[in-house]
Amino acid sequence: MERLNKFLAHAGVGSRRHCDTLIASGRVRINGRVVTNLGTQVDPDKHKVAVDDSPVRTERQVYWVVHKPVGYLCTNHDPSQRPLALELIPHVEQRVYTVGRLDEASEGMLLMTNDGDLAHKLMHPRFQIEKTYLVLVAGKPSIADLERLREGVWLSDGKVKAKHVKRVKPQGDSTWLRVVLCEGKNREIRRMLAKLGHKVMRLRRIAIGPVLLDKLPKGKARKLSLPELESLKKLVSTAASRAKKGE
Repeated sequence: MERLNKFLAHAGVGSRRHCDTLIASGRVRINGRVVTNLGTQVDPDKHKVAVDDSPVRTERQVYWVVHKPVGYLCTNHDPSQRPLALELIPHVEQRVYTVGRLDEASEGMLLMTNDGDLAHKLMHPRFQIEKTYLVLVAGKPSIADLERLREGVWLSDGKVKAKHVKRVKPQGDSTWLRVVLCEGKNREIRRMLAKLGHKVMRLRRIAIGPVLLDKLPKGKARKLSLPELESLKKLVSTAASRAKKGE
């Protein structure tokens, strides 16, 4: 037996949070009966599960690293038919989704998977998984500016802060920074730096946890290696235990 939202997430329906929403709204059935209890347990070998009357079957889990160029969207559909990061991976039967989105003007590393449980832990700020970025900003941020980023900056949706930030090198009148975040609010780095008077010129994510973008060419994708996957799962397992102890 396993929790229903975990079963749905592993089947590629979506993140566990999204699956909870589906359950609560009465869109999930077990053996033909609607269930809305978020604590429902399911036996994959005995129960027939459906979402919106479509049978849900477990599928092989897949994990991809993608180097997203500027101009690509991190969504599975765009009415304006702009290019999608999803189109950068070879055709797979599984329904994969993006872990850790980047806005259209940003580039760098994305993870794509149908492992909803892993995706949830990587994205949720409760688990404090590090995401590392290289950021080119206008001007020359002072030591005081960097300290403010570490201490936290107030934005419209609350206080946000960088776990680590340091200057890497100058580039003309601009400066490259290395920024590490453990949250993922919309356009967080751009908004933090704008608050300090420094416009972001380029933003590239180079790592999620222990997995590095490394030399993967822009616009290309590769499968996550087994050692990378094992290290990622070990990281989120440790993070989950730490979060539970802190409750």
